[in-house]
Parts: sequence; structure tokens; C-alpha cells
Amino acid sequence: MRLLFVMDPIERILPDKDTTFVFMLEAQERGHEVYYTLVDDLYVRAGTARARVWDVRVRRPTDDDPGHGTIGQHAEVDLDSFDAIFMRKDPPFDMRFFYSTHILGLVDPSKCLVLNKPAGLRDANEKLYALHFPTVIPETLVTCDMKRIKGFVDDMGGDAIIKPLDGAGGAGIFHLRRDDRNLNSILEYATDEGRRMIMAQRYLPEVRVGDKRLIVLDGEPLGAVLRVPRHDDTRSNIHVGGTCEKVSVNDRDREIVATLAPRLRQDGLYFVGLDIIGDWLTEVNVTSPTGIQEINTLDGVRLEAKVIDFVEKSAP
Repeated sequence: MRLLFVMDPIERILPDKDTTFVFMLEAQERGHEVYYTLVDDLYVRAGTARARVWDVRVRRPTDDDPGHGTIGQHAEVDLDSFDAIFMRKDPPFDMRFFYSTHILGLVDPSKCLVLNKPAGLRDANEKLYALHFPTVIPETLVTCDMKRIKGFVDDMGGDAIIKPLDGAGGAGIFHLRRDDRNLNSILEYATDEGRRMIMAQRYLPEVRVGDKRLIVLDGEPLGAVLRVPRHDDTRSNIHVGGTCEKVSVNDRDREIVATLAPRLRQDGLYFVGLDIIGDWLTEVNVTSPTGIQEINTLDGVRLEAKVIDFVEKSAP
């Protein structure tokens, strides 16, 4: 098979942490042709989606060879010439990402599998998508009205979490307390003086135990890792210092996945990462979910093999 990865510059990825890296490595070890491109190298000519792509060989770094990839020749090709395309550009979801999904949407699905589906990526804001599943999320408010947010904090017993709708990696997340003298200033900043919508959710004290990242493939749970926040931080994201601990997939996790699965499949969101605190879903990560390597290390598995199995089975 010919597989294309739309991603960030390959020289910047961390081969011991990056999920895309192990997808590429697994595909390569099976004998598939692996190519990569950047969002800015996608284009449309005469109604056909095309890209400048590079063939690439990836490898695990060693003491003798610290590199993790060799980029070969580039070529200008039709995207339909690939069997599958992985859209793995990291957040933020900005206009460059938005336009790239429109280009990928021109790919003929009878010739090439794109995962995740471009239209699904456009529709599934990683914060707002969870609102489709009210029975499995904590009490939530989306607004730009500071007075309304304060009322919500009061209703939640005096504290809540707020987050930007376009944030990633824990950026812009605050734990609000009604008696905090900084409350007005935080809300003015977060909402841009009432001009920017944000999300507020009931504070879940279980976050001190950890925030579970649950990997889902084609509507089925693959595995999970618990991200535990530092003692001096509300956020549990690995990017800001959270540590990873082994955790099992429990009955509540399966219940949450079963609730989401029909909609995920309908929207072509084949590979997603759910954020679960206690018994509650807080986010649905669809752009380039991570966590595979951490789960592999803790559980002694190779989840990337199941993902490539799925691609081999599902590609036209």
C-alpha cells in the first residue's frame, strides 16, 4: 500500500512519544510505502487534490545513530494515488487546518481512505463535540457572557473549570473559584471582554487522581493511560508536566464509548482520544490524538499494529 501522512515537520517530532511516528514505523515494517507532507504542501489543480510529498524512512534512534528519519525524493502527485491518508497535523485547528480539510475532502473515497474523515474533522470541535452526548459529560456551559459564567460557578458550588474552544495541550485552562479576587480579571482575559465564547464545566475533584486518555478505534476502546497532574497544577496534560500511569479500561469507559460509537462512525472519526475524569467525558480529541506510545510502554502492547490492521482492512 501507499500511505501518506499529513503532519508537522518530521524533524520536530519526538520519536519516543509521537503516535504518528509509530504508525509510520509499523506501516514501513509491513512493507508499505510511506510518504509524508505538510499542510502547506497540499493544493488543488484543475479540481484535483494534489500535494508535494516526500518518501521517508523512519527508525528508532540509537546512541550510534540519533536520527529518527531519512527524507528521500519529493514528487508532485494526485492524492487519489494513495491507498490511505492519515491527517495527523497537530492542533490548533486554525484556518490553515480548516482549508486543508476541504482539499482532503476532494479525495475520491472509492480510491483512498482518509482518516479521520475531513468533514468529520471540520464538524468535531474537540471541546464542543462532546455536547452531542449530554448523558456522559459533566454540567457544561458555553458562553461569552461573564455574568452567566459567574452564575454557573455559583450553581456548581463555588468552583468550575473554564477552557478556550480552540485550545490544545492544556493552554488557557483555569480553575475558577468564586471567592478568588482574580475571578473578574481571569474572565475578562478568557472571554476577551465578553467577545469570545469559552466552555465552563463542573470541577471534577477526581482530576487529582488523574485524567484518563482513552484511545478509540472504529468505535471500540483500544487502551488507556492515566495522566496525573503535578501537585502545583490543575492541568494533567503531559505537555505541561503531567505524568503517565498504567490504568485499565473499565465498564464506565465502555459505556461512554458505546454512547459515542454510532456518531463517531457516522462522522468518519475512526481514530479518536477521549478525555475522561472520574466517570465523565470532558473532551473528544480528533485531530491528532496521542497516547499510543505511553500505553504501549505501560501495558506491553503495540496498539499501532491494530490501527494499521484497520487501515489495511478498510482502504478501498
